Amino acid sequence: MTANIDKKLDTVGLFCPEPVFRTRLTLDEMEIGQTLEVVADDPAAESDIQSLAKHLEQELVSSSKEGNTIRILIKKIK
Repeated sequence: MTANIDKKLDTVGLFCPEPVFRTRLTLDEMEIGQTLEVVADDPAAESDIQSLAKHLEQELVSSSKEGNTIRILIKKIK
């Protein structure tokens, strides 16, 4: 099952805390029910963004790695 992606955030080439900061700003702008795809290549981004989603009580739909690239889907539920 592929989730509908409402917004894509490309943070490739950015390093901590920029990917998390931009993810937070983007989620704040989104409507409930929308899904955000974050693409990053900072090794810390995967756990940092997952922690952010948990802290904000949003749904972590999926997280996958392709080489050095991390792709995370977050659904805004509140």
